Amino acid sequence: MTYRDLSFWFDSLAQSGADALEPRAALPGDRDADVAIIGGGLTGLWTAYYLAKASPALRIVVLEKAIAGFGASGRNGGWCSALFPASAGSLERRHGRDAAIAMRRAMVDTVDEVGRVAAAEGIDCDFVRGGTLAFARSPLQLREAEAEVAEAARFGVDRLELRRAGEIPNAAGALGAAFDPACARVQPARLVRGLAETVEGLGVTIFEDTEVLDWAEHRVRTTRGTVSAPVVVVATEGYGATLPSTRRRILPLYSLMIATEPLGEDVWAEIGIEHGQTFTDYRHLLIYGQRTADNRFAFGGRGARYHWGSSIRPDYDRVPHVFEHLRKTLVDLFPAARGAAVTHRWGGPLGVPRDWHAAAGFDRASGIAFAGGYVGDGLSTTNLAGRTLADLILERDSELTRLPWANHVSPDWEPEPLRFIGSNLGLAAMGAADVEERITGRASVLAKIMGPLVGH
Repeated sequence: MTYRDLSFWFDSLAQSGADALEPRAALPGDRDADVAIIGGGLTGLWTAYYLAKASPALRIVVLEKAIAGFGASGRNGGWCSALFPASAGSLERRHGRDAAIAMRRAMVDTVDEVGRVAAAEGIDCDFVRGGTLAFARSPLQLREAEAEVAEAARFGVDRLELRRAGEIPNAAGALGAAFDPACARVQPARLVRGLAETVEGLGVTIFEDTEVLDWAEHRVRTTRGTVSAPVVVVATEGYGATLPSTRRRILPLYSLMIATEPLGEDVWAEIGIEHGQTFTDYRHLLIYGQRTADNRFAFGGRGARYHWGSSIRPDYDRVPHVFEHLRKTLVDLFPAARGAAVTHRWGGPLGVPRDWHAAAGFDRASGIAFAGGYVGDGLSTTNLAGRTLADLILERDSELTRLPWANHVSPDWEPEPLRFIGSNLGLAAMGAADVEERITGRASVLAKIMGPLVGH
């Protein structure tokens, strides 16, 4: 497999000639730095960006096993949203109302910050702030949409509004939708690859084709040598499960996607999804999609199982029955897409903390910084992580360092076989909850049981 095969996003870069996806030079041997960042995805690159902007003299090194954006940063659904894995209600119960409001406000502001930096740095990533539509396709789902809009109003930050059937795109059976304006459509590979070039222009050194074997205080050991630095930033997300020091800290859960051929303007007029809009619905087994800049559907969802021992392998990225399920789901949602050929199929692991609570923290005594646990909501949250880590590392007391996710520590995942059994039972329960609701027309008992375990 070549790097262009990782996702539609990477393939479109290579096909257009915008990016040859050639690896940068590897670490040439032992090296000293002020900050060593493990992972060349959005978390690591945003952290490097804000550190370099604030303190240009810092010697910052980014270490990447493959190429920048190889992981979830270059394979995701392209939602730059204000979503956070833990709901506002959950944050309120854990940290109090003021903290929950502050976290929500920071997430909403982050959507605009990503767009601002992309424009300022000339990163052409198809950023269009068109909002998200969450379709309600049954009376029960409509009540859930109404409750979500009411909950948002209670906190007074998110500007959700309820739209009725005549005010929304032509999704089959949709009775209405909750519309959230705080989301932009993005081409994620363009964002992460453009950000990598930007930080290099700020003096940051990126070493690719450099696999990290493990890390400790003030030291990162790789296949190419050891980097010694007073600050080590762990920005590995789901891939942290492959490192001894973080093996049970994060669980790699696979999410898969498909992309269709470009659709004609007449088809899009019938569907009604505009450029910049993203969409989902209220099923429990999550789906997500967007209209790409070149008029394709990019559509994804959960359904791929967790693998024993948190293993990550390239063949896990492609599961034929999940791809077929996604195609059928897309056509069920938008019948006008029935004849559209699927041109790309891909997937990859995202990172799930035990309490579904993302975090950004820094232990000054050890010099170890960490951010992650986005549960698929990382395209924007990585930017907030970069800003939060920069303030923590530079000892700047700010609104960001006082957010409830700053220095939050999630418990470790259980050892096997409990991790394997629990994760896959949870996945099966979400699918069963959707079936239960279709049959009974009532809120799923299974989903209610699972709610506290998935950040609700």
